[in-house]
Amino acid sequence: MLTSYITQTQRLLQNPGAPTTLYSTADITYYVNVARGQLAGEAQCVRVQGTIPTILNQRNYNFSGLSLGGTPSVTGVQGIIHIRAIRYAIAQGFKWIEPRSWPWFDLYHMNNPVPVPGPPAVWAQYAQGSAGLGSITGIGTGAMGTGSFFIDPIPDGIYTLTCDCVCYPIALAADTDFEAIPYLWTDAVPFYAAYYALLSAQTSARMAEAERYYQYYTQFVQRARVAATPDVNKYLYEQVPDPTALNQMGLPSGGRGAAA
Repeated sequence: MLTSYITQTQRLLQNPGAPTTLYSTADITYYVNVARGQLAGEAQCVRVQGTIPTILNQRNYNFSGLSLGGTPSVTGVQGIIHIRAIRYAIAQGFKWIEPRSWPWFDLYHMNNPVPVPGPPAVWAQYAQGSAGLGSITGIGTGAMGTGSFFIDPIPDGIYTLTCDCVCYPIALAADTDFEAIPYLWTDAVPFYAAYYALLSAQTSARMAEAERYYQYYTQFVQRARVAATPDVNKYLYEQVPDPTALNQMGLPSGGRGAAA
C-alpha cells in the first residue's frame, strides 16, 4: 500500500525524475504517514475494542493502560486517540456506562467528600492525547502524552471495562506493512500528503495548489463517510451531513415540489 500512496502522491506533485527531484521518497513517505494519522483522527475510521480492568478504589485510568490485543482489527494499529463509549462485563452480557463532559463530571461526581464505592456508572475523558505508544510518523523513540478518563462511583471491585476506541495506525515503512485505514478513506491519503508536501515549497503558486489539494482531501473524506454510513442510520457518525439541514435553513431540497 505504501508504494501506491507514494506513486499517487508523486503524480499529484508532478514530481520530475532524476536528476531533478523535488521531493525525495523519504519525504513523501513522511508526508503519507502524517496524512494517515490526521485522517484517522478526523474520520474516526480505525476502531478497536480495548479492555482495561478497574483497580479497587481508583477513579482514573490512562489510555496507555488499555489492551488492544485479542480483537480482529488490532493489526496495524499503533495507539488510541480517544474513547467513544465504555461498558463492562456483567453476568452473560454488558452494562453501558454513561458518558459525561468533564465539567459536569467534575461538579457532580468529583465534588463529593465521602464517595460511596460501587459499580461504574458514569465516565468522562480528562487528559487529551494518544495512548502514548509511539508516533505515526515513526520518528523518535520517546513516549508521548497519554489521554485518560475517570469513572464514578469509585470501583468496589475489579470490573473489566470494554472501550470503543478510535485509533491511529502504525507508520508504513514498507509496501508489505498492513494498512489499518479502510477503503474508501485510503483514496484521500495522497491528497493530504501532496498538500503537506506543497506547504514546504513556500511559493505562492505552490501554496495555492496546496489549498486546492486540501479541498480535494476533504471531499474524499466526506465521500468515504457517506459511503460507509448506511442510509437507514444516517446519524450514526458525526461527520455525515445533517439530512435536515436544508429544511432548518429554509432552503428547497431540490426534489419534487421544490420551487423552480
